[in-house]
Amino acid sequence: MRRTIVAAVAAAALVGAGAGAAVTANSDDGWWHPMMADGQPRGDVGGHMGGFSGGHMGGFGAGHHVFAASEQEYLAEMVAHHEEAIDAARELSRSDRATMRDFGEQIIESQSAQVTQMRAWLAEWYPDEAVDVDYEPMMRDLSGLSGDRLDRTFLEDMVGHHMAAVMMSQHLLASRLVEHDEVAELADDIRDEQHAEIFRMRTWLRDWFDVYRMPW
Repeated sequence: MRRTIVAAVAAAALVGAGAGAAVTANSDDGWWHPMMADGQPRGDVGGHMGGFSGGHMGGFGAGHHVFAASEQEYLAEMVAHHEEAIDAARELSRSDRATMRDFGEQIIESQSAQVTQMRAWLAEWYPDEAVDVDYEPMMRDLSGLSGDRLDRTFLEDMVGHHMAAVMMSQHLLASRLVEHDEVAELADDIRDEQHAEIFRMRTWLRDWFDVYRMPW
């Protein structure tokens, strides 16, 4: 199945920042611009953020809820989101670059552990709630790619994929929807971990492929 790359403006929280910290967004000019902690850009009017509208990221489709309406929804959405990242990271076992193979293994290990924890919380705290979500893939199919095409496509897609997770987590923390301290700690970890990885991936795109501006 042909998968779509994220085609929207996205936000990334500052590493180590708390729920009240400002976040930044990438605009059409290719640079990062300040946003408020609630996920809205400064000077924004009407509740839309570039490609964002009505709680969804433009280009994500109906299956991508950037702003979760509850702690349970955040966990269910993040499980599906992580599982796609894990599947994509497994494809890096074929990369010619040891750096990318190691990076893929790190994503698999970290996010698999988080998925296990989130599923356990869903089962314990929300046993009567649906855990399956109508998730629309964000990553392109990497199975037929190799060499530089594999690495570049993965990095381009995963930057946007991580941005969505960062924004979902930042919004959850800022919106006071958290019901358990453990979820707040996890959201904080996801935000900071993936924000740091975004900068690492953008550095690789620049150094290996002369990519200074993302294709979306």
